[in-house]
Amino acid sequence: MTLTAAAIAAHLSALLGADAVIGTPEQMGNYLNEPRKRFHTGATAVALPSSVSQVQAIVRWANENGVGLIPQGGNTGLVGAQVPLRGDEVIVSLTRLDRIRAIDTSAGTMTAEAGVILENAHTAAEAENTIFPLWLASQGSARIGGLLSSNAGGVNVLAYGNARELTMGVEAVLADGRLYQGLNALKKDNTGYDLRDLLVGAEGTLGIITAATLKIFPKPEDYETTIVNIAGPEAALPLFELLRARIGGRLNAFEIIPHIGLELQLKHGFLDRDPTAGPSPWYALIEVSRMAGTAPGALQAAIEVAFEQGLIDNAVFAEALADRTRMWAFREQMSEVQSKEGASIKHDVSVPIAAVPQLIAQGIAAAERVCPGIRPVPFGHMGDGNIHFNFSQPAGADARTFMADYDETVHDAIYDIVLRLGGSVSAEHGIGQLKRELLVQVKDPVALDMMRAIKTALDPKGILNPGKMLRTCP
Repeated sequence: MTLTAAAIAAHLSALLGADAVIGTPEQMGNYLNEPRKRFHTGATAVALPSSVSQVQAIVRWANENGVGLIPQGGNTGLVGAQVPLRGDEVIVSLTRLDRIRAIDTSAGTMTAEAGVILENAHTAAEAENTIFPLWLASQGSARIGGLLSSNAGGVNVLAYGNARELTMGVEAVLADGRLYQGLNALKKDNTGYDLRDLLVGAEGTLGIITAATLKIFPKPEDYETTIVNIAGPEAALPLFELLRARIGGRLNAFEIIPHIGLELQLKHGFLDRDPTAGPSPWYALIEVSRMAGTAPGALQAAIEVAFEQGLIDNAVFAEALADRTRMWAFREQMSEVQSKEGASIKHDVSVPIAAVPQLIAQGIAAAERVCPGIRPVPFGHMGDGNIHFNFSQPAGADARTFMADYDETVHDAIYDIVLRLGGSVSAEHGIGQLKRELLVQVKDPVALDMMRAIKTALDPKGILNPGKMLRTCP
């Protein structure tokens, strides 16, 4: 028998207490309204467990009653994995599981619960003179469980890897309520399938992550940061190769940004002043870490060589923390500022690093053929091949008409180029409900069969984030 919303709220209240259940639509708004406002489905209730045992109790009850559960962290995801799809699900918010359980500097690990805000994880690590190097624009609200479930990337992937590579082990509640206790801090454990990697990036479809053992690293003594003027992505590639050869693993970030990004941020007051050395078609934001005992100047020496080789024509270095903060704000505000210009069509894609210039050149040409006057705003992680290939509506255009007429055709054009270049249609944002149909079109059929088999084995009743990632699941 299908339970009513009132019955579901009553059952959850009996398990958790009335103060841990939200059952009225008016109070659910913050849990339903994801950042891009593309999905508008309600939920039957929001549950806020405060312990792992309470998460287990919710999952056992849901499995017995066939109720779909949506795990949610900070609700910062961009593909709709963390919000309802059908309307009859219960959102399980992990925000109350927010303890740092342990930090072991000798092992280089931090054990954090799923509800820990990323910025708080940074603070806890820095208090021990270490860093947790997952950095992204939403770090003030994004939470560990969601970041791991989506295998988040960020600006330091070049040096430290994405969320999966920063995870030693996870603790997760499975679909039948059992607890997988995999908080492993071992660097070597060759005893079978890597279940950590199965759960990280699964978007809550295979288990609800409740805690994780994360890698932390010695804190750099300082950072060397610069914004350089480049002619375009084709010049960025040899510049990146030069820096990687001279600096190696200390090269933390290599981000490219077009001039329109600077224009928009200055126009809308996102920057108090221009952080660049002067006008340029494109800019590269580069950062190098300097560890204790090493001499400063490695980045400046490499940039001087780049000048000599004609790869750049101007540069400015951060001389104070305020300069570095402004430079990074320039990069991190790129997505947000586009909303001030109306509608935008966005892509989170990756290609082999050497193919980034082709992707951008061919993608801009293809989009302009589809929609004359469209404004390309591609930017992002040149150092790992992940480009946020965004397009703002033509100046003065109607936003709804633009999206209705061009959203699908521009997507098709960009994804066709990405696939021809050997890339991925989702680099760091995941699949969720936004790209579920696209996944069926582009994924190897054998890989899809394997994914469905794993889903069926671990969640035979299909209660965990139903309909997300996989189109056909129990």
